[in-house]
Amino acid sequence: MTDQHEPQAGRPPAGEVPAGRPAALASLDVLVGEWDTEALFPGNPAAAGAGRTTFEWLEGRHFLIQRVTAAQPDGPGVIAIIGAGPDGALAQNYFDNRGVQRIYQMSLEGGVWKLWRNAPGFCQRYTGTLSTDGTTISGPWEKSPDGTAWDHDFVLTYTRLR
Repeated sequence: MTDQHEPQAGRPPAGEVPAGRPAALASLDVLVGEWDTEALFPGNPAAAGAGRTTFEWLEGRHFLIQRVTAAQPDGPGVIAIIGAGPDGALAQNYFDNRGVQRIYQMSLEGGVWKLWRNAPGFCQRYTGTLSTDGTTISGPWEKSPDGTAWDHDFVLTYTRLR
């Protein structure tokens, strides 16, 4: 006989499965599809990096999967999983082929996509603006060693393919 409080094989414990789909996830539908990406890095001379990004819902539509491939051999390949926590706040769990793992807080409201993390020694933030026709997202990534003084890192632009 099993204790009714113990999870059955293959089933998550009670309370771990949300009662419904968090409302904040609906804002992510605008990202779904395939995008060309271009990163413009400052410098003399300035440098650019290109790639492709796709966003697709995991079955059940509780998590959005972001995949990034870089056109340059030394550019990072990325997989990120975006979802909402128990409080409804969005977060992106980022992993790349260099072995980097990061967790970003995220919002997508009023045509503005924000990602940010405050980590000791390396804080980051991105503010991308979605065009009114939904075909581009563009904005700066910034970095900071302490979350106080921010420096421009690069501009990242997404252009919708489909």
